[in-house]
Amino acid sequence: MTEKRVIVVTGASRGIGRGIAVALAEPGCTVVVNYSTSPDAAQETAAAVEAKGGAPQLCRFDVSDPEATKEAFKEIAKTHNRVDVLVNNAGVARDNLLALMKAGEWDTVLNTNLKGAFLCSQAVVKMMMRQKYGRIINITSVVGVIGNAGQCNYAAAKAGIIGLTRSMARELISRNITVNAVAPGFIETDMTHKLPEKVKEELLSQIPAGRYGTPEEVAAAVKFLVSDQAGYITGQVIHVNGGMFMG
Repeated sequence: MTEKRVIVVTGASRGIGRGIAVALAEPGCTVVVNYSTSPDAAQETAAAVEAKGGAPQLCRFDVSDPEATKEAFKEIAKTHNRVDVLVNNAGVARDNLLALMKAGEWDTVLNTNLKGAFLCSQAVVKMMMRQKYGRIINITSVVGVIGNAGQCNYAAAKAGIIGLTRSMARELISRNITVNAVAPGFIETDMTHKLPEKVKEELLSQIPAGRYGTPEEVAAAVKFLVSDQAGYITGQVIHVNGGMFMG
């Protein structure tokens, strides 16, 4: 792909999403930084993209809202006339034990983490089909493969992402559109910094590598999958988890 690319990263205001947006930024490309609730953090991501030579564009919408998502991608298409890369990273957690989980906690997580990826992919795929080119990366999780107590909603959504990825990959490869997933393990973010030391120690004991991963390590896997060198890879789940799951 020789043209300067237009890249959309959802949930890019911080953490893994920011790491991906910055890693994909390069001179001449446009990085659309989606966010929902953190404008200041999104501005920081945009500044980091610009520092790498990319042209950032802030785009505020809730990926779980069908109309807002459709309108956002219409505007992106109107401005740039193309989208080359979509990274479905936006996600939330509402942890609770199954016996105590409220229907709203289930719905919020499934709507953002799974339905959001579906809505964004659907909004962009016709454009990619016309281009006869596209790269879609869905961010899943090790929890979607091995499960985790207190995260039935999150694990179900992330497992659903894997099924969505493989089905989309089969539908779209004939149009030169690849669809893959990246499954992070425990990654060092604002969320993990706030955990009690005892919880951190317990989590680390489950990781053969003996440390958390970094957003940059997840972003490196995404960067490879959206490259021309990965054009024959589709429907795959790349695990970035320090050995927590090997399969």
